Amino acid sequence: MKNVGGAAQRAAEEHTTGERGTRDRVARSILDHGPSTAADLAERLGLTQTAVRRHLDILVAEHVVEPRERRVYGNRGRGRPAKVFVLTDFGRDAFDQAYDQLAADALHWIAQSAGGGADGQAAVSAFARARVAAQAERYRAIVAAAAPEDRTRALAQALSADGYAATTRSVPGPAGEQLCQHHCPVAHTAEQFPQLCEAEAEVFSTILGTHVQRLATIAHGDGVCTTFVPRSAARAAPEAAEPPGASAPPDDVPPAPDAPTHASATSGTPGRNPA
Repeated sequence: MKNVGGAAQRAAEEHTTGERGTRDRVARSILDHGPSTAADLAERLGLTQTAVRRHLDILVAEHVVEPRERRVYGNRGRGRPAKVFVLTDFGRDAFDQAYDQLAADALHWIAQSAGGGADGQAAVSAFARARVAAQAERYRAIVAAAAPEDRTRALAQALSADGYAATTRSVPGPAGEQLCQHHCPVAHTAEQFPQLCEAEAEVFSTILGTHVQRLATIAHGDGVCTTFVPRSAARAAPEAAEPPGASAPPDDVPPAPDAPTHASATSGTPGRNPA
C-alpha cells in the first residue's frame, strides 16, 4: 500500500508540474506575440481552446494575465468581439531581468550629480544616447544588409535577439507598417526616465532613414510597444537618414493594435515607450 500511495503522489506531482509548465508556455506565448485570444493560443501551442481557457482562468486568478476587449477598427460584425489576454505588470516581472530599481537609482544619481533640473535631464539624455550607441551600430549593419522591403523586419529580428520579442505588422493601404515590441526589459525604469524611449526612437529613425511615430507603449500600460514606420522607409537607404523628427508624420497613421489611443508620441516627443 505504501508503494501504491507513493506512486500516486509522484503521479500527482508530475501532473502538477506539467500543468504549471503548460501555463508558463501560455504566458510566454502572450509575451512573445502580444494580446492573444484563447483561439490564438490554442493554435500556437497545439492545445484545445477548452484547455487554454482553463489555464487562462488560473493565470487571471494569479494576476499574471488579464482579459481585455479586442479593439475593433472599421465595420464591426455581429456579436461581442473576442476577448484578448495580456500580461499584467506582475506577470511581465516574471520575465524581467533588468534590475529596475538599481537602474533607476543610477539614473537619479546621474541627474543629481549634473546639478539637477535641466542640466540633470540633459545628462540622463546623454547617458541614454550612449547606452544605445553600441546597439545602433550593430542594428545598422543588420538593416543595411537586408533588402529594402525587409529592413523593418530585419530590425525586429535584431531587437528580438536582444530580448524585445519584436515583430512587424503590415497596415492597410500604402501608409506603412508597425514595429511591435512585445517585451521591454527596462519598462519600469522607462516610466521614470522617458529619455530612454527618446534615444531608442531616434535610433530607429536614423537606422531606417525615415521619421517614425510611437503609437503605444508597455510603460504607459499598453500590451505592446508599437512604432509606425512609413512605407517609404523600405526604399530609404540607412546611410541617408534625416535627423530624427525632421519630417512630419503622415496624417493617416493607423492606431496601434489592441492598445488605447492615448499613448501616442513621435520620435521627438518624450513618450513613455521603453527603450
